[in-house]
Amino acid sequence: MTAAIEISGLHKTFRTMRRGERTALDGFDMLVEKGQVHGFLGPNGSGKTTTLRTLLGLLRADAGRMSILGVPSSRFADVAHRVGAIVESPAFFSPFTGRKTLRLLATAGGIPMTRVDEVLTTVGLRDRADEPVKAYSLGMRQRLAVASALLKHPELLILDEPANGLDPSGIHAMRTLMSDLAASGVTVLLSSHLLSEIEQVCDSVTIIDRGRRVAHGPVSVVLAGHDTGEHLVRVAEPARAASLLRAAGATVRDADGALVVSGLAGPAAISETLGRDGLWLTELTPLTPDLESVFLDLTGTRPHPADPPQIGVPAVRDPQDGGVIDLDVKEAV
Repeated sequence: MTAAIEISGLHKTFRTMRRGERTALDGFDMLVEKGQVHGFLGPNGSGKTTTLRTLLGLLRADAGRMSILGVPSSRFADVAHRVGAIVESPAFFSPFTGRKTLRLLATAGGIPMTRVDEVLTTVGLRDRADEPVKAYSLGMRQRLAVASALLKHPELLILDEPANGLDPSGIHAMRTLMSDLAASGVTVLLSSHLLSEIEQVCDSVTIIDRGRRVAHGPVSVVLAGHDTGEHLVRVAEPARAASLLRAAGATVRDADGALVVSGLAGPAAISETLGRDGLWLTELTPLTPDLESVFLDLTGTRPHPADPPQIGVPAVRDPQDGGVIDLDVKEAV
């Protein structure tokens, strides 16, 4: 079966007078199967938005192959009517109402007006549809953007940070919408920094860092590949327990009065090793990785305990890419 998106060996370099040459994509690969919700993850500056803009024909790649719904991306116009996309924060004419905005888009695309109320209901904006966009919160504008992408009943939906500005109930509604779309046969490519949401809603993921793919595959497989077999152990005498477990060949480290144990053949071996010497467990919990921990390890973005939080860092916009660049010269794409 033809994949929804195929990218192979994608390269993109930007050249600017101020900063010279920088590589945004360095041989990037991605495969998105039809009917899936696929998470596209990466830290700021990793190349996510550059990838999406190149895929949609908004930027020209230096090298590589791309296809959408089996059609080369150079012929994107042939499949544009089958693809809905939001890349970066969309701009709307603020005096127009949400309903008028969608009606204008529907008229331009030859889409029946009945579809406008359908998508407003889908994204939870029907009760606010006749208010001007300038009165909308950031989350409501995001909902309107998703509604605009859904107007043409797309086979492929590409969403860049669709939950930006949403409150917890809105995030839950967006998660439900993604699942419902996939169940109806729509393929969803979802770029987001909400890793817990990605883990819950996505069938598969691609993680990009510095323009290269560092992980890909079903979420369960990616997580299993980073499972170190560690268990959290609590026992009345942790020091004696640690000695016994090390003697049995385990690797043991302290964790605030508990022990983190690996290297034995599962929980039964841990329990048996301690039980032989009269030490009985009060807790034995497998420490399975989550997507956030895997992401932080793969991209080297786990914060150092001594690092102060970076709050309110000013940014400037890159004229070449449309992405935002922090003043420490890191591109957010």
